[in-house]
Amino acid sequence: RKDKSSLIPHPLDDFAKVLQVNTIGSFNMARLAAERMAKREAQEDGLRGCIVNTASVAAYDGQIGQVAYSASKGAIVGMTLPMARELSRFGIRVVTVAPGLFRTPLLESLPEEVQQELGKQVPLPSRLGDPA
Repeated sequence: RKDKSSLIPHPLDDFAKVLQVNTIGSFNMARLAAERMAKREAQEDGLRGCIVNTASVAAYDGQIGQVAYSASKGAIVGMTLPMARELSRFGIRVVTVAPGLFRTPLLESLPEEVQQELGKQVPLPSRLGDPA
């Protein structure tokens, strides 16, 4: 941000927007999916569906500049178990995946040296993930 608000460490409107998209958006999609899944005929094992939420390694290990993002992904992690418990009576499973560092257009905009250093932080394999 290049306006005066860039002097504020964590502008509330930015924080709220990230939570609106990542957390409330994920909750809303899960809610709507669960409504449809609950109406489906159960499989032989009682399962009617599975909701897969996407968090991030930032939910557990956020970095500088990731306050809002980390909080939003941490909220997704936090709602997974209670949601799974609530929806189990309808035959719906709820899980969350937390991907690490992936080579994305945003990450590729960083200098190559920075990308290499980020890749070295990954234990095994010691590289950035490839979404392809």
